Amino acid sequence: MQEFLTGKIILWYNERMDSEVKKESKIIGWREWATLPDLGLMAVKGKIDTGAKTSSLHAYDIELEEKGAKTYVHFKVHPLQHDFSVVIKCRALLVDKRHVTDSGGHKEERYVIRTTMILAGIKKRIELTLTNRETMKYRMLIGRAALKHFYIDPSQSYLAKKTIKQRRFLKDLKLKMAGEA
Repeated sequence: MQEFLTGKIILWYNERMDSEVKKESKIIGWREWATLPDLGLMAVKGKIDTGAKTSSLHAYDIELEEKGAKTYVHFKVHPLQHDFSVVIKCRALLVDKRHVTDSGGHKEERYVIRTTMILAGIKKRIELTLTNRETMKYRMLIGRAALKHFYIDPSQSYLAKKTIKQRRFLKDLKLKMAGEA
């Protein structure tokens, strides 16, 4: 009898948790626009990657700066796919160095930072590994550690529409590129 009651209580608890999570959760597609405000990246296209635990961001010209007991990472980002003319310079506190195995089975040591991400109106602190993704289609992979409070519909894209700030950022980048051409 005790096992039966315990099972009912666990089932009730799980159902209650599921309904609470659903209330707080958003449905997103397999690719979405994200904002990384601490890095000055107001709009970056990200691919949802539940196979990766940690998110990753395209970065190049990565340099370390020691300042007292802290280490900072300076790096550059091409935020737009197929456009290497736009460069955003970023700086973040180094959190860790980790060995990461990519989808092709290649191992690489990557710097890890923590930053704020806004996705579908939900703001959260996430960890990002930095790696050169120039040959990859998406500048950012959003791993499962950053996906709590999200349900993913793999048949949809961009369910979280671009925000006004993201549209303005992309428009300003296009105007800047047109002015330099």
